[in-house]
Amino acid sequence: MSIKDITVIITTFKSDEKIKDCLRSIDKSVNVTIVENSDDLQFKKNIEKEFSNVKCMLTGANLGYGRANNIGLKTVKTKYALILNPDATLNSSTLDNFFITTLNISNFAIMAPYNQEEKNKYKENVTAPLEVDNVKGFAMFLNMSEFEDIGFFDENFFIYFEEIDLCRRLVNSNKKIFLIPSIKINHDGGQSHISSVNKEMELSRNWHWMWSTFNYHKKYKGFLFSLLLVMPKLLSALIKFLLYSVLFKKEKKEIYYHRFSGLVNSIFGKKSWYRPKV
Repeated sequence: MSIKDITVIITTFKSDEKIKDCLRSIDKSVNVTIVENSDDLQFKKNIEKEFSNVKCMLTGANLGYGRANNIGLKTVKTKYALILNPDATLNSSTLDNFFITTLNISNFAIMAPYNQEEKNKYKENVTAPLEVDNVKGFAMFLNMSEFEDIGFFDENFFIYFEEIDLCRRLVNSNKKIFLIPSIKINHDGGQSHISSVNKEMELSRNWHWMWSTFNYHKKYKGFLFSLLLVMPKLLSALIKFLLYSVLFKKEKKEIYYHRFSGLVNSIFGKKSWYRPKV
C-alpha cells in the first residue's frame, strides 16, 4: 500500500483560518478533495494555487456535513478515503500507520484514531486495535469497497449524528469498525470556521444538535419512544428560554430558543432547514 491508494476528503465552510494548517500536515503526494459549502470562488482559487495536490469543489450553497462529504466521496477512485475535518492535522506517521494496519486488518469498513476523547469514553489503556460500534466523525479512514452496498452519509442530517448513523448501518450489516491506538490525529474540535462567525455557528450547532438527536432516535426506535426520550430536553430548553428572557440574558435566551426550535421542528417532521446567518 502507498499514499497513492488514498484520497483525503475535507468538507469546509468559513474555514479560511484552519484549513491551511490541515493541508500542510498532509503529504503533498496525497490527492486531497475539498468540498467547500459555498460559492466562494476566491477560496477555491487561493487554495488550489497554494496547494498543487488539492482540488476544491464548490457546492454553491451550505449543504451540510454529510451531503458535502458524499459529493467528495462519490469522486474517489482510490481504494481508501480519509474523511478529515478542517480543524484536524495529521502527524508525520499517521498515513503510514493506517496502511500498516490494513496489512493486519483487511476486513474493516472504518478505522479511526484512538485519541484522548476515546480514552475518556472507553476508559481503557488500549494497545491493540479495538473493535467498536462507532467513531468520531473528524477523522475516518474508509475502505471504499465496504460501502458499495451501504452508501455513505444519510443526507437528512445536516450536522451531528450522521457518522453515528453511518456506523450503525455498517454494524447492522456485519461490517467492522476499529479504533487504532498507533494512529494519532490532532483535533481542535469545533474550530473549523473563522472566529468572526462564532456566534451564528454556535446557534446553528444548538439547533441541529437537537434536531438530529430526535431524528436519529426516531429512525431506529420509532416516534413515541423518541418523544419520551427527548421530552426532558424539550422542557429544559423551554424553561431556560423563558428564564433567560425574564433575566434579559440575550445570548443564553437565543441559545435555548434555538435548542427548543430544533427539537420542535424535528418532532413535527420538518427537514433540517436551519442555516447559520453568515
